[in-house]
Amino acid sequence: MADRTESPSAPPAAAPPGEGSDSQAYLDKRTLRRGSAGPLLLTGLGVAYVVSGDFSGWNFGLAHGGFGGLAIAAVLMGLMYTCMVFALAELASVLPTAGGGYGFARRALGPWGGFLTGTAILIEYVLAPAAISLFIGDYVESLHLFGLTSGWPVYLACFVLFIGIHLWGVGEALRFSFVVTGIAVAALLVFAVGAFTDFDAARLHDIPVDPDAFGASSWLPFGLLGIWAAFPFGMWFFLGVEGVPLAAEETKDPARTLPRAMATAMGILLLLALLTFLASTGAGGADAMKDAGNPLVAALQDDGHPTTLGRIVNYAGLAGLVASFFSLIYAGSRQLFALSRAGYLPRFLSLTSRRKAPYLGLLVPGALGFALAAASGDGARMLNVAVFGATISYALMSLSHIVLRRREPGLARPYRTPGGVVTSTIAFVLACSALVATFLVDVTAAVIALGVYAVAAGYFAFYSRHRLVASAPEEEFAALAAAEAELARE
Repeated sequence: MADRTESPSAPPAAAPPGEGSDSQAYLDKRTLRRGSAGPLLLTGLGVAYVVSGDFSGWNFGLAHGGFGGLAIAAVLMGLMYTCMVFALAELASVLPTAGGGYGFARRALGPWGGFLTGTAILIEYVLAPAAISLFIGDYVESLHLFGLTSGWPVYLACFVLFIGIHLWGVGEALRFSFVVTGIAVAALLVFAVGAFTDFDAARLHDIPVDPDAFGASSWLPFGLLGIWAAFPFGMWFFLGVEGVPLAAEETKDPARTLPRAMATAMGILLLLALLTFLASTGAGGADAMKDAGNPLVAALQDDGHPTTLGRIVNYAGLAGLVASFFSLIYAGSRQLFALSRAGYLPRFLSLTSRRKAPYLGLLVPGALGFALAAASGDGARMLNVAVFGATISYALMSLSHIVLRRREPGLARPYRTPGGVVTSTIAFVLACSALVATFLVDVTAAVIALGVYAVAAGYFAFYSRHRLVASAPEEEFAALAAAEAELARE
């Protein structure tokens, strides 16, 4: 089989100098460690991606929609993620490769669909760790740890230390992530118990009402439009859980394990979102929470003074940030690995070490993330860019499920999405709505993301789409589908 082709039906391109035509040798240098992740570690990975969002970030949605607006937005975004997770669980059981969302879109929407989906996912997984490293610096400074202040030495230490653990091996990395995530989740549950002892329903709607907003009330102080504007912040309770399928090639029995782990992780995240949102807003008040950099700690303050429980939650918040930072680095490296292995990005980025870690897939995004963190210092904007990329990928992945159900109804599906295309259609519509909502929150971030997208699309259009690796798993799946379709026509 030739190394590269533009599409399943196009004639194969000649191998470039230095690559040769031995596809097995090519893939041998780009192999991940098999069977390193079981259902428990994968569930922990799904929660780890997201858990930092429970400690901060979501509360800024109160400034756009108030309690009622953010509550409705969180419910709708929770529905979107639940529907999408069920759709992705089916796709992951069909295509258990490291490409994740890119692989699904490649099979359903062709090379352009795969590239655009993979690029959107990369934008999310490169920008989010960079932003979180800034938040880690703020926590380190606020906790007076080792006398350090938030700055580039702290950001550099984060990237060096945690990328180093990933280079050690995926099994060790996932176990570390699981332990840190467990600490953060335990702290959220303890926080909820403590905060509910001081719960007052009147505090939920204490934000002053904007009299000029259409449909404004004490529950919707910024009117009906505030619900839509709060969509990106409702996503923070769940952003990243879709990355679990990226561990497919390192999973034991992925067709069975991935759907179970994804559903379990989503259930845990829904419960944590409900407890965190209600407990913190009811204890601290919506008006006080809407601008708080550390809302959970602020909700536990006693007349403006930190409590013992608040200090504990503060340390746990640092653990939550570390868990998300660590796991998002993992996800970004696997997405970059898959795109590079298939030729969509420079192929040297998919080389793996003796311990089967994609070392350049870890080091290159890590260097870029550190540079962005040190140069910009604007974590909120970077997260908004990440959210923009995420919503594009959600729409394309949901569309991929719909297309494959219609085009290949007879495809073997070890797991089937409850509700079928109705479920993925709900996710698609809500993802498109969330994409538009990002312009209501931060137009500059959306424009930055579109600029990155345009540059990437130019690279693909003029160079890499002519140099795809036909022996990569995602390309072989697509080629098989094209061959089966041609036989059916004959």
